[in-house]
Amino acid sequence: MKIIQIINRFDSGGAEKLLLETIPIYNAKGIHVDLLLLNGKKLPFLKALKAQNCCNIYSLGTYSVYNPIQVFRMISFLQKYDIAHVHLFPSQYWIVLSKIISFSKIKIIVTEHSSSNPRIKSFFFSKIDRFMYRFYHKIICITDEVYEIIQYHTKLPKNKFKVIVNGINLKVIYNAKPYFKKEISELLNEQDTLLIQVARFSRHKDHETVIRAMRLLPDNFKLIFVGDGNLKEECEKRVQKLGLESRVIFLGERIDVDRLLKTADISILSSNGEGFGLVAIESMASGKPFIGSDVIGLSSLVKGSGVLFEKSNERELADSIKRLIEDDDFRINVVNACQLKAKQFDIEVMVEKHIKLYKTVIEGCNF
Repeated sequence: MKIIQIINRFDSGGAEKLLLETIPIYNAKGIHVDLLLLNGKKLPFLKALKAQNCCNIYSLGTYSVYNPIQVFRMISFLQKYDIAHVHLFPSQYWIVLSKIISFSKIKIIVTEHSSSNPRIKSFFFSKIDRFMYRFYHKIICITDEVYEIIQYHTKLPKNKFKVIVNGINLKVIYNAKPYFKKEISELLNEQDTLLIQVARFSRHKDHETVIRAMRLLPDNFKLIFVGDGNLKEECEKRVQKLGLESRVIFLGERIDVDRLLKTADISILSSNGEGFGLVAIESMASGKPFIGSDVIGLSSLVKGSGVLFEKSNERELADSIKRLIEDDDFRINVVNACQLKAKQFDIEVMVEKHIKLYKTVIEGCNF
C-alpha cells in the first residue's frame, strides 16, 4: 500500500503538524507514505520532517498554490500511488481535476480540518464544492461538528464520510523539557507569569482579544505568540500602539512548541472557530492550564476540563487568567482535568483508524 499525502505548503498549521507527526509513524508501521507539496518553500516543519529521513518529499516548485498549472504538474505522481490523501484548499480541487484529465485510477481521500471556510458562504463555490467532492472516495472529518457542516454543505451521502478525530503525540509532549524563560527572550525572567498562544495569524484566530486582555493584567504578565500569517504585522502594530512591546513577544514559526508549552504558565487559544483545536489538546497534555474561546470546535473539546471564555471578551479572559494564578486549588483541578482529557487523543489510535480506512478504500468497500 502506497500513499501520498498532498498539501499546499509545509507551514506551521494544525494540518501540517499532523503530517509531520504521522508520516514517520505510518512508515514505521510498514505503510509507505510520501509527501507532495504544491509549494516547497523551506519552512521549519519541512526541515524537521527531512531530518527524520522517513519518506520521500516532493515539491511542484515555487509556484503560487492557486496557480492552475499545479493540476498538470500533479499528474505524474498519480500513477505511482494507491491513494492520494489531500489536505486544505486549493490542493483538494487540483487533485480532483488532475485525476479527471489524466483518467487516473488512483483513489482520493480528503480531510476536512475546519468547520468554517469562505466557500461555504459563497453560492458560486458551494456549487463547485458539491461537484468536486463527488469524486472523493472518502471525506474524513475531524469532528462530528465538521461532519455535520460539510455533509449539509455538499449534500453528499452520509456513507461517503468518516469521522476520525485528530490525535497528538503524547510521548513527545510528556518528555519535553521546559526552557528557562530568559532562554526564550531577553524580555522575560523567571518571576514573570508567562502566557502563550500558538496559532496562525489569520481571520480564523482572535489574537486581538488576547492583546487587549494584556492591558488588564499586571506588568509581570508576559505573552508569547507562536506562529506566522498574513495578520501578524497588523497585530504587531496593535501591540506597539498599546505600548505593550515589552510584554508581548512574537516568536514566529517554531518547531519546539512542546517545550514552549511546558515553559508557559497558562496556554490560551483565542479563536473565532476551530475545526478541532489541536493545540488545545497539546496544551492540556503539557500539564499547564488551558483557556479557550467558547466557539465551535473548542467548546465541546474544552468543556469539563479547561476554562472557556466568551468570544472576544477580553475582560472575561483576563479574569480567568488571574483566577488561575491566584486560586491554587482551581488551577490544580483544571490541570488534572486537562491531562485526563488529553489522554483520549493518542495519535497512535488516529493512525490506526486511518490505516484501516485506507485498506477499505483500496478494497473498494464502504466503511
